[in-house]
Amino acid sequence: MPSKLLGACCLLLGLSTTAVAQTVLACEPEWAALTRVLLPEARIHTATHGRQDPHHIEARPALIAQLRAADLAVCTGASLEAGWLPTLQERAGNPRVQDGRPGMFYAAQQVPLLNPQAGFITPFDGDVHPEGNPHLHADPRRLQAVALALSQRMQQLWPAQAAQIAQRQAQFERRWALKLQDWERRAAPLRGRAVAAQHGSFAYLWHWLGLRQTLDLEPKPGMAPTPAHLQRVLQSLRSEPPLALVVSSYQDPRAARWLDKQLDGQLPLLSLPATVLDAGGSEALEQWFEQLLQALLLAQGQVQR
Repeated sequence: MPSKLLGACCLLLGLSTTAVAQTVLACEPEWAALTRVLLPEARIHTATHGRQDPHHIEARPALIAQLRAADLAVCTGASLEAGWLPTLQERAGNPRVQDGRPGMFYAAQQVPLLNPQAGFITPFDGDVHPEGNPHLHADPRRLQAVALALSQRMQQLWPAQAAQIAQRQAQFERRWALKLQDWERRAAPLRGRAVAAQHGSFAYLWHWLGLRQTLDLEPKPGMAPTPAHLQRVLQSLRSEPPLALVVSSYQDPRAARWLDKQLDGQLPLLSLPATVLDAGGSEALEQWFEQLLQALLLAQGQVQR
């Protein structure tokens, strides 16, 4: 083969190799959105969507195929995906994304968690996570720390792109710091207020904003509200009205609606998205936090009136 032709073939081979994008499976939409910020050229699949309970999904054949092809899996951890991710890992048979390998990234391992549980836990205790509450993405400060750790893992996996990934993380860090200042300034009137919510889906949001979840519509974590429990909640709502009744977008709203009806609509009833609803945009995470804050501030205004 002539040297010029050989050189052209090598050049084409090199271009085709570098053009191959990494494949990432994100267990939840928030991690797909964060991956999009740090590695926008990647092929990103998401195992769940914003209207699904991430505790309970089916290990579908399509997910198995996506994990089999993945170079990196980004998940929450802290047992959030314990009901389905191990099955996916086993059936996919992809050594890159097994626990303990660089291609398996758990956000919960990068930050301290709220409410870790000590002692023996039984199935009768409900959806209790010994490691702590796994819904850490609702705290933008912890999400900021996860972004740094994820960028470092990506740089380890793909050193040829390390400079670009580090630059994107630095840009995100600067933008996020400004957003944090703005959100915290505007959220000052919420500090110290009580909320009644279903489950601990927004525990990190309450912790960040200085809100207090004084009532839970679930008698135990992950267990459906019972009539007797709701009666007790109703009595407490009447004696000490909170800022709002809150359910997440994937939860059954019937219990909250019943309470709202008994209270004649005197409390704002908020159905808040548990995560980003569209992980494809570069500002999806900012838009989600903005939506949460605006809903709470509007409820604050309604209560004051």
